[in-house]
Formats: sequence, structure tokens, C-alpha cells
Amino acid sequence: MRQNGIHHITAIAGPAQRNLDFYTRVLGLRLVKKTVNFDDPGTYHFYYGDEAGQPGTILTFFPWEHAAPGRLGVGETQETVFRVPEGAIGYWTHRLIEKGVPHEAPEKRFGETVVAFKDPDGMRLALVAVPGIENEPAWNTGEIPTEHAIRGFHSASLLVPEAAPTGAILMDVFGFREIAREGSLVRYKAGDTTLGGIVDLREAGGFLRGRPGAGTVHHIAFRATDDAVQTEMVKKLAENHGIRTTEQKDRDYFRAVYFREPGGLLFEIATDDPGFAVDEPAESLGQALKLPRFLEPNREKIDAVLPKVV
Repeated sequence: MRQNGIHHITAIAGPAQRNLDFYTRVLGLRLVKKTVNFDDPGTYHFYYGDEAGQPGTILTFFPWEHAAPGRLGVGETQETVFRVPEGAIGYWTHRLIEKGVPHEAPEKRFGETVVAFKDPDGMRLALVAVPGIENEPAWNTGEIPTEHAIRGFHSASLLVPEAAPTGAILMDVFGFREIAREGSLVRYKAGDTTLGGIVDLREAGGFLRGRPGAGTVHHIAFRATDDAVQTEMVKKLAENHGIRTTEQKDRDYFRAVYFREPGGLLFEIATDDPGFAVDEPAESLGQALKLPRFLEPNREKIDAVLPKVV
């Protein structure tokens, strides 16, 4: 079955070092790529994920040192949710307390135990206890025991005026199906996809529109195995929903098209190939600053303006 779940989620952050410290040291994710925003090379683009940088594990950030805070609202991703082994929730609750991370008490959603928390910019995150994933591969930082480590995305929760139009895109274009409802939440699942295979739509028609800024999600990307599958999705969007995408953009590690879905969120369709090991060995992912070919002649100037991070 095609893996058409979440490929990556891209958000906006404040200071780069603070962002790097939180996601690699507090949450224990791997920095799998340190590059720049191709459209604004004066800022970094950090990619965090599992050991191999698999689609479905990748959370990325544009960290602007003086970014103003955003405002969560309709037409935005409300919450980005990670998977952890069922027995790890107690460990993570204690770790969030120990690290001074603002968080909520564990609660049940769709029968699953969830701990919601926020990053230093106020971005909404959560951990979900998932049974039977203890033996899945996990990135080991040395500080967080492997048995407790994060195992990629569980889901994303999107704030939309109404669920049906966005749900139609999820089902027809990306192969999701509606599997449950709970209050104002409608849950969709992408086949048997385990990483990033769930999207929750929260109907919030009367809420204010979101305002981009630090702590908000810029876009959410869905997987296409290759160019042919991406082209098929683009065709469905046009023919069945009257939605046009951008032209394909080469992001070095995947090829992407973008569009606004009916609820106002920016969606991306990203290819699985070629992946993050295309320009550096898998064992040293994220260690060197990588630039696209068109920016390589400006490396010295770019390096001079980027904040120093360790």
C-alpha cells in the first residue's frame, strides 16, 4: 500500500540555538539536515527526525532570531503529535517537568494517552502512547534511553472552518479515510501507514484566522512515493477539486508542489526520494552546513550572516 501520510511539517521559530537545543537535547531528535531557507538564505532551515530521516518523522524549522510570535487560529496546524512507546509516558512527563517545559496533565483522546506541551516559542506539541512500537528503530542521544525515545509522527491536528472540504482532499488525493469522531474532532487515517498516518480536523468556524510567526506551522507536507505519484495527485486536485498547485520545486532532498486547501492551510506534496543522505553520509547527517548548488558560490557570505550554532 502506498505510504501517503505526512512527509514533514515545517514551522517558524525564534533563535536558532534555542530551537536546536530543545529539539535535539530535550526531545532527543536527530538533526538530519542543516541547510538554509532556499528562498531566504540568510536564515537556517533545520530538519529534525529519526536516525535515517524517514518521511513521517521530519519536523523542520525556519529560525529567525527576531521573529514576532504568531497567533494560532483557523487555517493552521493546531498541534504536531509524536509517537512514543506506551510505557514511556511516565518518563516523558517527568522529563518535561525536569526541563521546565510547559505541559498539560495526561489525558485521553480517541482512547489514547496524550501529553500536550509547548516548545520555547509556544508551538503546540504532544506525545501519544502507542502500544507495540518498543522495537521500532529509534535515535539514541545517550541521554534519553532508547526504550523511551520518540518514534516519528503520530498525527497532526488542523484547525479548519469545517471538516468536510478538507477531508475530501485528504481522502480523494492522499488516500486517507475517516475512522472516528470525538466532539469537534474528525480523525482520518492513511491506510496502514504507521508514521504520520493520522490527521485530525478540528472544526472551529467561529475562531479568528491564524497569524504567521514564531511558534506556528508554516505548512504541512504529504508523501508521494515519486514524481509519477505526485503528478497523479496534482491531476486529481485540478480535475476533482478545482485546485491548482505551484510548479514543482527541487528542494534537494525531495521535490515539492504547494497549494492552499479549502480550509486555508498551505499543503505540500513532497516526494520520498532522493532523501537526506543524497549529499552527506548517513552516519554524519546534519553535521555540516549543506547548500543547494545555486547558492554554493555564496557560501562564504551566507556563513558570515548565519547565527553560530553548536
